[in-house]
Amino acid sequence: MNPNLARLQPYPFQKLAALLSGIRPDPSRRAINLSIGEPKHATPAFIKKALCDNLDGLASYPATAGTDALREAIAAWLGRRYGIPAPDPKKQVVPVNGSREALFAFAQAVIDASRAVPAVVAPNPFYQIYEGAALLAGATPQFINALPDTGFALDPDQIPADVWTRTQLVYACSPGNPTGRVMPMEEWARLFDLSDRYGFVVASDECYSEIYFDERKPPLGALEAACRLGRAGYPRLVVFSSLSKRSNVPGMRSGFVAGDAAVLEKFLLYRTYHGSAMGPAVQAASVAAWGDEAHVEENRRMYREKFDAVLPLLRAVTRVDMPDAAFYLWLATPIPDTEFAKGLFEHYNVTVLPGSFLAREARGVNPGANRVRIALVAPLAECVEAAGRIREFMGGL
Repeated sequence: MNPNLARLQPYPFQKLAALLSGIRPDPSRRAINLSIGEPKHATPAFIKKALCDNLDGLASYPATAGTDALREAIAAWLGRRYGIPAPDPKKQVVPVNGSREALFAFAQAVIDASRAVPAVVAPNPFYQIYEGAALLAGATPQFINALPDTGFALDPDQIPADVWTRTQLVYACSPGNPTGRVMPMEEWARLFDLSDRYGFVVASDECYSEIYFDERKPPLGALEAACRLGRAGYPRLVVFSSLSKRSNVPGMRSGFVAGDAAVLEKFLLYRTYHGSAMGPAVQAASVAAWGDEAHVEENRRMYREKFDAVLPLLRAVTRVDMPDAAFYLWLATPIPDTEFAKGLFEHYNVTVLPGSFLAREARGVNPGANRVRIALVAPLAECVEAAGRIREFMGGL
């Protein structure tokens, strides 16, 4: 077996299950699970219809590169969303089976394990796929701590120059999971400068890009930043996006990668052998989803409603900030995050995810310690009820 499998850590939700094992929560309170970032809003009817109307496609093998219609729909959406020239749908866009699968596979295509001690840099806390992808590609993960005293900024000075010289891939996540922070232009400019200097590829995870709270200020994206900085062709930059959060279709497994045509040519070659073509019915439904914004605006309205209702309740007992985007609260805890999660589950039957499970110790710090991630994905009434229970719990600590 691949010896790198032994380097993988348990997934955060495995750790959570072990942490809560044996605890019997208060049976008088209904269970409310805010630990998993799984969208719970209804899938729009027109997407379901498009899926059902194209089931005849099940009788044919799909192409790994996807249909012209899907690539063109994605390219057109990117142009509209970010105010940039639409990418070339044939060379700069590849449909994928959700961003998670592609974020993992991308490292396998990019990393050259024959070079001395290849490194992959990622934010910390992070989406655990980044770490697993690096390890199984034969690379060593290196982390940039996202800390509150710097506003959770991505500070590349934390990485020594000798590590940058070995770095082949950098994962960025904006809006961030779990902080909800959007990377500003100056951070993108600095990351691109480092990419030019050291030759690494940037993989920008933007699966939360459409969950924001001011319709006049959508989050800056990596392609948009590169375009505004005059980086024609998006050298060594690939962005990852998905319909899961945007359109409430996590089970459809539909997303895309877009950016540097030379990088995507090699990634498509990898995917051809990987056997990861998107089903024709899913492609047709995805075309419909990328072409409509009304359902996305309604989705954002429902998340704004939850934050507007929950934040005043929590602010009665603690300081809690509104994220730039995404549907998470990154809540500081007055006791260790694991003890907080256990106590909240046992006495109030609310499940949240300890922040330390989403991070690794780097430079003597676990930046997830003494925080929990709260996913406001449940219906409004459940989110409000959970916030009331959290307020009561914290008030007694």
